[in-house]
Amino acid sequence: MQWSVITDSLPTLLFGLGVTALLSLSTIVLATLLGLAVGTARAERVPVVSPLLRIYIDVFRGTPLIVQMLFAYFGAAYLGFGDIPPFAAALMALVLCEGAYISEIVRAGVEAVPIGQREAGATLGLTGFQIWRRIVLPLARNVSLPPLVGQYVALVKDTSLASVIGVSEFLQQGQYIVGRTARPLEVYSALTVGYFLICFPMSVFAKSLQRRRLVPS
Repeated sequence: MQWSVITDSLPTLLFGLGVTALLSLSTIVLATLLGLAVGTARAERVPVVSPLLRIYIDVFRGTPLIVQMLFAYFGAAYLGFGDIPPFAAALMALVLCEGAYISEIVRAGVEAVPIGQREAGATLGLTGFQIWRRIVLPLARNVSLPPLVGQYVALVKDTSLASVIGVSEFLQQGQYIVGRTARPLEVYSALTVGYFLICFPMSVFAKSLQRRRLVPS
């Protein structure tokens, strides 16, 4: 095995890893905000809005992410939106898809808060907003955080699908090196190690959160 292929191509791999990190972090921030809004509206059963959001969730959870990326990239031009850069199309598809999954995590967390907690807050004279901020959100966060971190791990791995529309992320840069050097074993081994170094600590963190939540204080 010629591991010099990896050292010689390290700048290319690091560039792809940086694009993956940027795409992952951008998606985490935007999808979390979207998931919070959608999940909260669903948990509170906002009239008219909640059924429409259910359709959005079913569509994006019920179709492959790769198809959503292809539609965002190629379908935008046919719909009259002009050409969308590959990174923007991948980000849009990831945010909408991951936001749908995160919204269900948020909804489950909010609905797990006992109604008695809200009633206790109202008895103490708290406003609806204060009940939500001081009681519902902290309790829902404790329930939602472990699966949320787990979803972030899946999100990082899902960014590799952006290579199909030309985003120069980690996987695509690796494929470029394979095409140039004809050394797939070394390159894909390096890609595996790179994704593992990103995702494994997040997985351990998610498991530690889960154990901490299950152990009585």
